[in-house]
Amino acid sequence: MKSVVVDTNVGLVANGKAEQASPDCVLTCIDRLERIREKEKVLLDDGMYILHEYMSNLSMSGQPGMGDAFMKWVWENQANPGHCLQIHITPKEPGSDDFEEFPNDPNLRDFDMSDRKFVAVSIASGLNPPVLNASDKDWWEYRKPLERNGVQIDFICPDLMLRNK
Repeated sequence: MKSVVVDTNVGLVANGKAEQASPDCVLTCIDRLERIREKEKVLLDDGMYILHEYMSNLSMSGQPGMGDAFMKWVWENQANPGHCLQIHITPKEPGSDDFEEFPNDPNLRDFDMSDRKFVAVSIASGLNPPVLNASDKDWWEYRKPLERNGVQIDFICPDLMLRNK
């Protein structure tokens, strides 16, 4: 079963909460989240950094959008190894958004702190999972140094990355 790391923006786009996302992009995100629930494993961190970000941006009730339904499913399945795996990551300081597992690469020095947990989980897992991104151009801008450091990125809506470069 394939493992993936899911950036919060995928759920936000699936909820229709990203103005820049086309209707096709929204449908692609919905389809991708459904495929994850049916056939893949979500990688989370054991310190709940990813879950806390999901909970801050998506509804735990599972409504009204498909991103919210994904949030509810992840919450209910976070301890089920058939659907989710908990990966240990180490914050550099208590409460920090920077992690020991994040690459020490000068080309990534300015990479968004709030996205470092996704990179850390991807690397620490040892499973070489892709990080799924729908709308965050930061991932596109740093794709080459991330890839050099062993992080795959699946750009679900590549048209958003190519607009207004």
